[in-house]
Amino acid sequence: MSAKTKKATRMPKNYEIAPGLMRFSKARMFHHRDSKKHRQEDWRRKECGERVIVVNKPTKYLPIVSEKKEHVKRKTKKVPLRKTITPGTVLIILVGRHRGKRVVFLKQLEKSGLLLVTGPLKLNATPLRRVAQAFVIATSTKLNIDGIKIGEHINDDYFKKTAKKGDKSKDGIFASGYTVSEQRKSDQKQVDSTILAAISKHSDKKFLFGYLGSRFSLE
Repeated sequence: MSAKTKKATRMPKNYEIAPGLMRFSKARMFHHRDSKKHRQEDWRRKECGERVIVVNKPTKYLPIVSEKKEHVKRKTKKVPLRKTITPGTVLIILVGRHRGKRVVFLKQLEKSGLLLVTGPLKLNATPLRRVAQAFVIATSTKLNIDGIKIGEHINDDYFKKTAKKGDKSKDGIFASGYTVSEQRKSDQKQVDSTILAAISKHSDKKFLFGYLGSRFSLE
């Protein structure tokens, strides 16, 4: 075989120095191949003009144009009210700062399904508030509040507190906290006056005043 036809044996760039130990790491070889590919692309760009290189190639079996899926709007389910809880029923709160207190149920809020209750505030210092029916006990005591009208503005949005953005570092520990609005005060007076009038019309009004003013406890 002549010297012209004989091909020179090329040694691979990365070879095994010792059993299991290569000359260059995988990361080094990856960067080497990447730079070689860019050099090849630059050469082709000079020869053939500009080329469009797709970075993220789409799959062959899926459409190129992605279809937007319509967002399924789910309606809020109405929370069923317990049969033992009706407007005017006296409830016992089991959790929270007012636990053990007896309150009067007014209505169920549509959006959240929570119960709107009041103390009244004059008897046991429980204002208009929302309570989940899972955390109350319904008693057999009931008031007649059929003629009482509760404003439609008293809903879930009525109880949301608006957070004021401000620099707390200026005032520090003396920063002003939550203050009750005048609307809440007027609504509380209006509802409590009607509840107290309903209690005074009851045959056992003396018992009810003491019953609502005392706490529930197991002895």
